Amino acid sequence: MVVAVDRGRWGCVLGGDPERPVVTMRARELGRTPIVVGDNVGIVGDTSGKPDTLARIVRVEERTTVLRRTADDTDPFERIVVANASQLLIVVALADPPPRSGFVERALIAAYAGGLEPILCLTKSDLNTETAFASSFADLDLRVVLGGSSEPVEEIEELLATEVTALIGHSGVGKSTLVNRLVPDAFRAVGVVSGVGKGRHTSTQSVALPLPSGGWVVDTPGIRSFGLAHISPPDVIAAFADLAAAAEDCPRGCTHLGPPADPECVLDDLEGKSARRVGAVRLLLEAVRSNETW
Repeated sequence: MVVAVDRGRWGCVLGGDPERPVVTMRARELGRTPIVVGDNVGIVGDTSGKPDTLARIVRVEERTTVLRRTADDTDPFERIVVANASQLLIVVALADPPPRSGFVERALIAAYAGGLEPILCLTKSDLNTETAFASSFADLDLRVVLGGSSEPVEEIEELLATEVTALIGHSGVGKSTLVNRLVPDAFRAVGVVSGVGKGRHTSTQSVALPLPSGGWVVDTPGIRSFGLAHISPPDVIAAFADLAAAAEDCPRGCTHLGPPADPECVLDDLEGKSARRVGAVRLLLEAVRSNETW
């Protein structure tokens, strides 16, 4: 498993064991094949992990999930943030900086399209006890947890145990503080698992850190923008089984936004909880159509 990337070197761990780190390079035959944190790879050569040894990555296994983003909504180039993560922990501060629903909507879209289960983590509740911000996402059945410095971290630890979880958030929302609470002595852990550079995690590189209870947390750089040029409306609808089944009867080319854009959208015929979910999902679809970045 790739746990760190730095200047043409990839830090890996053998068999998912953080105590078996190996520094690798990319084999020439792979060309410019992208290799990112979370990738499972095949390596050959010296896998002892001893100082100054170097193995070669010769194969990248098929990814089960991919968290992607683009620089903005017009950028055709996709950037893979993390591979093979099962969860996405979206870290949002309730104050300083104030929460913005646009960023959460876009992160949710990227999670649904990439096959990750999103979790909303609210921090800085000591500065603002109003948690109604999360209510706008209630119909998406989104799990919400508190992860500020004044809250116990046990609930989050249970959610992350045995999983590979990517963390994203704007700079200043308390993501690094949360990582340091989840991974005791996180800076030392970076050095142990990566073997790349000096083991100092900067805000410009993703790094996977082993959790004491099992599993991995992937700390990602602070996100300035989350473009969705690679996402289409069907990618969002597909994440919800009830809506995806109904959408099969929609007219060809339906964007599922409802009247006046799509007066014959079958999603308008749904009832109960599914009908309420349609409203929440349409907010996400509007974000896909929007040219804003957050």
